[in-house]
Amino acid sequence: MFENLKEQPADKILALMGMFKADPRDDKIDLGVGVYKNAEGVTPVMRAVKAAEQKIWEEQVTKAYTGLAGDPDYADALINLVLGDAVAREQVAAVATPGGTGAVRQAFEMIKMGNPEARVFVSDPTWPNHLSILKYLGMDVVPYRYFDSETGGVAFDGMLEDLKGLKAGDVVLLHGCCHNPTGANLNMTQWKEVVSILNDKGALPMIDIAYQGFGDGLDEDAAGTRYVAENVPELLIAASCSKNFGIYRERTGLLMAVSADAGKTKLTQGTLAYLNRQNYSFPPDHGARIVATILNDPALRADWAGELEDVRLSMLGLRKQLADELQKLSGSDRFAFLGQHRGMFSRLGTTPELVEKMRAESGIYMVGDSRMNIAGLNSTTVPILAKAIIDAGV
Repeated sequence: MFENLKEQPADKILALMGMFKADPRDDKIDLGVGVYKNAEGVTPVMRAVKAAEQKIWEEQVTKAYTGLAGDPDYADALINLVLGDAVAREQVAAVATPGGTGAVRQAFEMIKMGNPEARVFVSDPTWPNHLSILKYLGMDVVPYRYFDSETGGVAFDGMLEDLKGLKAGDVVLLHGCCHNPTGANLNMTQWKEVVSILNDKGALPMIDIAYQGFGDGLDEDAAGTRYVAENVPELLIAASCSKNFGIYRERTGLLMAVSADAGKTKLTQGTLAYLNRQNYSFPPDHGARIVATILNDPALRADWAGELEDVRLSMLGLRKQLADELQKLSGSDRFAFLGQHRGMFSRLGTTPELVEKMRAESGIYMVGDSRMNIAGLNSTTVPILAKAIIDAGV
């Protein structure tokens, strides 16, 4: 049997990591891997996470299974963090998942169960794993225009034009904030126009929110998601705690299904629990318990929110420094969009050939589509990157 297996496509980011490790240059810069790093190049454990783990270690008396949906305290706390008071709690079914990726996978599985003919409209570009999972599940994917390489912003007119091709029962996958890989976000006026089209066409929105707190603030980053939840009949949300709690390896996610009619919640909750059972049975708990402990303890929550704000402001500072440095070197404001993007990532909007030139000549490692991890920089390496971008002729 095994001889009939086929080689699978290599993950481009993992391949890039391997190339970076093999590069002997001391001044090389890794802007590929999607994790937050501080000025020392370390992905730190947050203070509140350490304190929560200590508290769990001291108080936890069992490692028995949780329910199929995971810890209810975790679901309640994260639903509140993402949705605030946008909808009543009884309108939301939710299950814990292995990371945001697990939530995305379960959401696609639920869509397939609910409407096998549904097409999934996906931003061009999007996080590559969205497309990989959809392909694996054999679901029909329709790209919609999103990023304007000339302006570095959202190609909103093209996006609206493409969404006009929606049919009832189709799904539109949206990024809640800090769009990966471009860093270009919808504003509230644009969110409202998207919701209008969704309701007019009878399409289901699915929101992937993996970077809440990394852009403009915890509530500000959730504003689009909350507006959608308030104004559509049904919504799927895949949330991740990897970035904003810094617990990447704990694989902590949550899938939410929001219904306008609270009477439907029992059905959707049962379906989500069933999908968990078929896929991995009981979800992992340690990361979820960390998050619940932090969010339900006022002192820990305040310390976490303060450290997260420091992280956010650090990335904004790096963005401004890079945009200013490029303005100085280029004598133009054509890179000003980098200061306007939000989150860990930005897309330069240049060619794979020039990305390769920066790698070969300057040791700058970014994904071939010119996505770069802003959090991979520090104040010392920003000028090096800016010079490499100009020297390469971007």
